[in-house]
Amino acid sequence: MLVLIGFVVVLASVLFGYVAAHGQLAALWQPFEIIIICGAALGAFMIACPLPLQKRVLHFLPQTFLGNRHNKLFYMGLLALMYSLFFRSRQNGFLSIETHIESPYESELFQNFPDVLRDHEIVNFLTDNYRVFTLTGLPAHELEALMDGEIEHIAEELMAPSHAVNKVAEALPGFGIVAAVLGIVITMGSIGGPLEQIGTHVAAALVGTFLGVFFAYGFVGPLASNMHLVGEQQLRAYHCIRTALVSTVSGYSPGAAVETGRKLLPPEVRPSFAELADYLRDFR
Repeated sequence: MLVLIGFVVVLASVLFGYVAAHGQLAALWQPFEIIIICGAALGAFMIACPLPLQKRVLHFLPQTFLGNRHNKLFYMGLLALMYSLFFRSRQNGFLSIETHIESPYESELFQNFPDVLRDHEIVNFLTDNYRVFTLTGLPAHELEALMDGEIEHIAEELMAPSHAVNKVAEALPGFGIVAAVLGIVITMGSIGGPLEQIGTHVAAALVGTFLGVFFAYGFVGPLASNMHLVGEQQLRAYHCIRTALVSTVSGYSPGAAVETGRKLLPPEVRPSFAELADYLRDFR
């Protein structure tokens, strides 16, 4: 919601200042300039980004407008899920949770946490690494190194959409110049015509330059920055899982293990120690 409000503030501020300086709004309405700039930017994006990256960008966009899906409730569920797995494994051995790890989407335990279950990447990261430990018996430091390598790759994937959109923002001023040059070409073809017509064509060409810069720095660039922050916030979930899993492999109690993961969460979504303790009572 704040992103939409920011868009409105940017647009309203520029237009109000322009009108207050006795500018004519009609002069800024140049649909063909918009088609040139936005169409070329979209085409360049499609050329530069493979289809999986384009899909990931579309996946990230709703979260930039509606807010990160990894909210406090999500992390409460994630910590409670790990606590349940660690507690059952500690009390009854790994065989008691093997079916949950092997088939998390059919598991009644995982289904207690629908917010977590909807994030397939998180579920796969947790179950795959828990399975690696139980099958190989890796010591904690080796398991941590293995997960660090995987998290590094995940980080690249989470940051890729913001980098792709930022490249579009960097290209938009250039496409604005392209639209302006084409406008000047049209103007040169009208040199022998009335001065009013020449002035209209020159104004349209200048609007092309304005729109390219305006779209880049007023909308697309800030949107890329927001997507970068969303990726960083989602990466915290993987660090939380890694730390909690390494802690339980090191011999920590289930409560202490999830507490080490809780401490890595951002303050705005981190449950307090008391909140988490009260929540975990239902999952023993």
